[in-house]
This record gives sequence, C-alpha cells and structure tokens, in this order.
Amino acid sequence: MPTKPKLGQNFLRDPRAVERIAAALGDLSSSTVIEIGPGEGAITTALAARAARVLAVELDSELAALLRVQFPSTPDTPSRVTIVEQSILHFDFAAAAAAAAEGEGGGTRLPVAGNLPYYITSPILLHIAAAHASIDRAVLMVQREVADRITAVPGSSDYGVLSATIQMYGPVESLFTLPPSAFVPPPQVHSTVFRWRLAPRFAELAVEESSFLPFLRRAFAQKRKTLANNLRAAGISSSAASAALARAAIDPKARAESLSLETFAALWQALRAEGLA
Repeated sequence: MPTKPKLGQNFLRDPRAVERIAAALGDLSSSTVIEIGPGEGAITTALAARAARVLAVELDSELAALLRVQFPSTPDTPSRVTIVEQSILHFDFAAAAAAAAEGEGGGTRLPVAGNLPYYITSPILLHIAAAHASIDRAVLMVQREVADRITAVPGSSDYGVLSATIQMYGPVESLFTLPPSAFVPPPQVHSTVFRWRLAPRFAELAVEESSFLPFLRRAFAQKRKTLANNLRAAGISSSAASAALARAAIDPKARAESLSLETFAALWQALRAEGLA
C-alpha cells in the first residue's frame, strides 16, 4: 500500500535484518512482546514465530486493518498477535505488563521491538524510559546518526544529553546498520539497530531522577561552552560552580561531553549539598 511520509513510514524489506532484530531480543517463548510501528508486519511475523504473544501498536488505521487481516483471530483459533490501534506515546506499558503477568503469580517486564518513526524518535525513547519498571529490554531501529548519539561514550563528539539520558536508564549497544535499499520507500539516511537493557542507574549513582535529568540538560545546554559556563547560565554563581567542580574533582575548563555519568553524579551531589540541585 502507499506509504504516508508524514508518519515516517519506511517499511523494512530485508528478510535477514528482520530475523536479526527478532533474534536480538533473545528467548521470547514465554514473553509478551510489544512491537512499535509494525507497518506491513514483517517484524511482527518474525516475533510471532518466537513469542507467546505480540502486541503490535500501530497508529495508521489503514495499516491496522490490513494487519488484522494478516493476523486473523477467532475464538476457535486465537492469534498470537493483537493489533493495538494507538499512538505508542499513549500506550500504557504498565497495564500491558500487568495483563501479561496475570496467572503467573508475579510481575513481569516486557521486551520491546520496533522500527521507530524518525520524526518522533526522542519522544518514544523517553516514553520507554519512563516505563522502565515494565520493560526489560528493547531492540530498536533508528536513524544512524541518532543511534551514534545514543551509544556514544564520554569524550566523543557524538556524546551529549541524549547519550547521558538514555544511558542513565541502562546500557546500550549498537548491533548493525542498514542501507536505504533495505526499505520501501528508501529513506535518505542509513538506519541502525541497537539494543537497550532497561536497568536505571539512579539509585546506584545516588542521584534523584526528578532533578538529575534536568541537571544533565542544563550541563549540556551549549556544548561549545565549558561546564562551568553552562552552570553559570543555569543561575549558579561563579563561586558556587567553581566550588562544586573542585569538590567533584572536575577540571574547571572541562566540557560536559568529557564527563562520565559517575562524574556527573559526583557534581550533582556537590551542588545538592549546597542546595543548588
């Protein structure tokens, strides 16, 4: 069917890539998998062959109707695939996890897969992060440049607020990259699949999620400026910023892109001790 560019529709047509995405989630035999943006159902089919159940969340009503035909369900022969016609940004991961756990005598955390629409990649990632208590791992495809930022390490040019924020919710690893020819219609960019294991680090690093994340955004506000300058721009006096940097053993000329999450946590704690974070 014709694609809708405004919805970021580029359908994956590479069978080997489809299998690699499904396999990257590991053992799914007893799992309910959430698929984001199933499109024409290529990845859905691979997931359904491996998982106990698939909840395929599709915003496009025409695609959702086609998917219901592709994965029919009747009382006598129920399908493993349920089509949820909804924006993933409104999807309730906690409710899905609770439903999956019924009858198992305990809670469960869900695996997630998806080819994310480029135009709302960051909101989707933040929605997944916010639902970390209900999600175990995610294998996601995004624009290569975005994946490079997500998986970047301190000191690299791609390391920034997106890297730090996503990695605060668990380790990430790049798996493989696909050319435009793997999709119909071909996008103008390469796409990278990465794996994200949801294991938040806030307690480990002794920081508070509600204030640490805004602190990271302020620290990276202007990457060309030093961290000290960004702190001052956030309303912290020069003397307080200098004292906090010294207490955290950070070079006063350092830029945010050079700092590890552990070092950011030490700086947050220094500022917190002075009532500034």
